Amino acid sequence: MAHRPLRGSEREPLPGARPVGNADPQERVQVSILLKRQSSAVLVGHIARLERGDRQARPMSREDFARQFGARPEHLAAIRTFAAAHGLAVEHEHAARRTVVLSGTVAQCNAAFGVDLQQFEGPTGSYRGRVGAVQLPEELHEIVDAVLGLDNRAQARPHLRRRLARTTDAAAGAGAFAPPQLAALYHFPAQSGQGQTIAIVELGGGFRAPDLAAYFAKIGVPQPSVRAVAVDGAANEPTGDPNGPDGEVALDIEVAGAIAPAAKIAVYFAPNTDAGFLDAVTSAVHDTINRPSVVSISWGESESGWTQQAMMALDQAFQEAAVLGVTICVSSGDSGSSDGVNDSAGHVDFPASSSYALACGGTSLHASAGRITSETVWNDGAQAGASGGGISTVFALPPWQSGLQLTDASGKVLPLTKRGVPDVSGDADPNTGYLVRVDGADTVIGGTSAVAPLWAALIARINSGRQSPVGLIQPLLYQAPGACNDITKGNNGKYAAAAGWDACTGLGSPNGTAIAAALGPQAAS
Repeated sequence: MAHRPLRGSEREPLPGARPVGNADPQERVQVSILLKRQSSAVLVGHIARLERGDRQARPMSREDFARQFGARPEHLAAIRTFAAAHGLAVEHEHAARRTVVLSGTVAQCNAAFGVDLQQFEGPTGSYRGRVGAVQLPEELHEIVDAVLGLDNRAQARPHLRRRLARTTDAAAGAGAFAPPQLAALYHFPAQSGQGQTIAIVELGGGFRAPDLAAYFAKIGVPQPSVRAVAVDGAANEPTGDPNGPDGEVALDIEVAGAIAPAAKIAVYFAPNTDAGFLDAVTSAVHDTINRPSVVSISWGESESGWTQQAMMALDQAFQEAAVLGVTICVSSGDSGSSDGVNDSAGHVDFPASSSYALACGGTSLHASAGRITSETVWNDGAQAGASGGGISTVFALPPWQSGLQLTDASGKVLPLTKRGVPDVSGDADPNTGYLVRVDGADTVIGGTSAVAPLWAALIARINSGRQSPVGLIQPLLYQAPGACNDITKGNNGKYAAAAGWDACTGLGSPNGTAIAAALGPQAAS
């Protein structure tokens, strides 16, 4: 059976990594196959209305979306036939997510997908990987968008930064904020998230119930309902290391839960691979049990670290979220304008660079007597941490950013020609960070990781005062820039803050009641 390369699936080794031998031919591999969308002018038209900020464009129900735009039954059947021909097992399939998950040995996957899976060793550890493109038989090219999971390198990093150690417990909390204090400083509306579910995507680590109980009791906030959702075999598995991914999980849950305690929180745990990341997002977006209205994502990687197929798959998932009225909040990264790539060029983090993500940058915030006294771009240096931001090399300029300019660090003003990151910002400096509890210890954490759940909790509060969720808010926010606190001082390396939108803090930090007003009244039924 003739195979040819799947466009956009090309992989290269991680920088500094080298192959050390064939992958174990009997190792079990799980592969996610994403099928193409059903072509529909209705879906394209609905997305276009959302992009224009049409206030009458109401969210589609998950059930209607699945019926109209899920995978075609004959396409699902074609993948089952392909799997059987190569001895692969169908673990599960989900029509609304357009996803079929297959499993088999390395030897079977090599034959089925025309790859040569190798074991690689590099500066960040070992992984199973491949070089070049995935190969598919001719008849599948018409129905498949992506094949993910053959390569199990760590796809993303958590975007959190810890405060440098202080000499005493009292000093450790000095200048830091409990999340409800930030909600008050940012004038969040009074709702508590009643009736909403906040989805949180995690690619490692876990939480402990006693930590959550102790944390919420200490800050005097009712403990929210928190549920772990397993994706692709991952689970809530605390490592016991507060400096590992447990810190990310605790930060996300405690920030979101402290600000919107009446909302339910569903935490989607998935493997840290491109397949796991996509499957976590689509599981949340199309979840007909928990039905989240907002998703918080604090993980990402520079655009240069992704395959084209994986970026397009997540971008499509975010488009579908917009149609369903789900807001996607994503941290913009903690390594300034370089995004941790050492080539002296500007880079932005993905998936924050998707136009359908509300990209969340970082500020350094100081307050006194219940009011903000100063707020600037968070920049402790690219190594210590700085707000991620810049210009995408992948995604086109979205309509709501048309005509914008950006200012570089020398003061030169340039036209924005492609997707600009971030959209908004919030306190991220670990020196003015968030009081959290992780693995039995109270600590202070910052980073743009904190800003995604901060904005997600704001959206949950706003949604709880509406009959239907606000969904894709970017077009409306850009029409009302005064709804954010404009940050005009500081830089993130290559770019400088300026009046209006900039590539350090976007439109600025939230003024919650003004944002709620800018999003307008409930759309007519």
